[in-house]
Amino acid sequence: MSQADNESSARVTRREFVGAAAGAALIAPPMIGGARAAHRSDTPRGIDTPPEAILEIASGRVRGFRRGGVYIFKGIPYGADTGGAARFLPPRPPAPWAGIRDALAYGPVSPHPRRGDWGQQQTQFVYDWDDGYDGEDCLVANVWTATLDRNARRPVMVWIHGGGFVSGSSQELPSYDGENLARAGVVLISVNHRLGPLGFLDLSAIAGSDYAESCNASFQDLVLALQWVRDNVAVFGGDPSRITLFGQSGGGAKVSALMAMPAAVGLFHRAIVMSGSFNHIATREDSQRVAAATLEELGIPQTDLQALRDAPAARLIDAGNAAIARLNGGNTRLFDLGRPIRLPRQGWGPVIDGKLLPQDSWQASAPAISQHIPLIVGTTREEFRDPATLGIDYRQLQERLQPALGERTPQVLDAFRQAFPRASAGELAGIIGGMTWRQDAVRQAELKAQLGGAPVYNYWFTWQTKMLEGRPGAFHCSDLAFCFDNTARCDQATGDTEEARELATLMSGAWTEYAATGRPGQAHLAWTPFDVHTRKTMVFDSPTRMQSDPAGDARRALTGREG
Repeated sequence: MSQADNESSARVTRREFVGAAAGAALIAPPMIGGARAAHRSDTPRGIDTPPEAILEIASGRVRGFRRGGVYIFKGIPYGADTGGAARFLPPRPPAPWAGIRDALAYGPVSPHPRRGDWGQQQTQFVYDWDDGYDGEDCLVANVWTATLDRNARRPVMVWIHGGGFVSGSSQELPSYDGENLARAGVVLISVNHRLGPLGFLDLSAIAGSDYAESCNASFQDLVLALQWVRDNVAVFGGDPSRITLFGQSGGGAKVSALMAMPAAVGLFHRAIVMSGSFNHIATREDSQRVAAATLEELGIPQTDLQALRDAPAARLIDAGNAAIARLNGGNTRLFDLGRPIRLPRQGWGPVIDGKLLPQDSWQASAPAISQHIPLIVGTTREEFRDPATLGIDYRQLQERLQPALGERTPQVLDAFRQAFPRASAGELAGIIGGMTWRQDAVRQAELKAQLGGAPVYNYWFTWQTKMLEGRPGAFHCSDLAFCFDNTARCDQATGDTEEARELATLMSGAWTEYAATGRPGQAHLAWTPFDVHTRKTMVFDSPTRMQSDPAGDARRALTGREG
């Protein structure tokens, strides 16, 4: 996520796609749970800490608070401290505690690198980050629910944050707040987990059998979190048999990986992957190479496990970054044409370890073990935009595309100019970069549809903010304010206009309906499942409409694929 959106410098204005109006179905204002969603002016007011906000969960009693009719519990441990002697080891459930534990504020976030785009005023303004405080006692969960009735059995949504596999937290963006989704009828839970070397340093060849699974400790955390949800969510009014796992960017990639993990089978029943259809799965050889290089950078002998446990987290992170840069020949770029650079680029991420992740996934086929789980998958239009494209002309754009596209460059540029005839060269640069992400989402949807067993739904978020003269466009993370119905909390990105609020009610309604039924379509929103022939896609914009393979000719020209 920290790579997102240096688009603070490039101007983008709202555009309609060629042919978008043809056959487009205008979407009426949404109904959630059979009743029109409440506007913010109708939201109950007030905050208190009532006695009923003290609950008994498996590990002890927790105290939350109530705001506007929604009960909120923050920083609840779902696992024990992962620091000290527990560093790199599999997570353990928390020790039971006596008395009442306050769950009133967010807990620690996993140590991670300093955000690279602090100081970029427009980027900070749009994203409005909250980086929190870090610590290795970071296995915590946050819960939002509008009822504490154990018999309510409301659908549950579990949010996994973005930031690749190295950064981020459950609180880093205001869009992640679950209050409005809880008010719409779901129980919303978000979690922190180990990142970077703390979550993926492979010590299996160095430290013995106790560390055989250290390469996937981060995913062991997530499996433990899902087990905690299963075992405790009824206390918060949730239904453990209706759990939707959803995430964006790196969080979406984590959802994809969890769909291929036997240990996660039965712990969730629906999935949503948002701008996260990239496949960063390493082999044991890759992960052990990164681990050895990291120890070299630290200057710690492979036999000195205690020194590795004692090393400050920041030093460990810096050493890992230096090792990864060295293994990649000094190339620290994460993106090419907006698309994540894949392995053999070395880095932190899930590893095929033969146990937690038995084999590669989402390459030739979707994982069979999650055949029965429906999936929503999609992206935003621009995703990442290179600020260097500001003010470029078509000749300069062609020069920038040439190294990646070669002799196909004129054909690709012509296809995009036909699909987006009003777009400037600088605007097309962002759209072309974003289309590589859409292609990855389309490919993931194709694999899921070919597997059968459960439907897959595709979306493309193209709504353009008017903030900063429209320069951000449909940027990476811009859809989150809408699926969480948080345009007011994210007003620095959305403007919290009437148009934005209507789209948020529509999109969040689709998400909560999907959590409840496994189908995002409703009476007012005819969302057809994706298939490999028509590639039906819900385009979230004003107006929102269902289209068959929007801008498909441009996408195929870029990817060189017929499909």
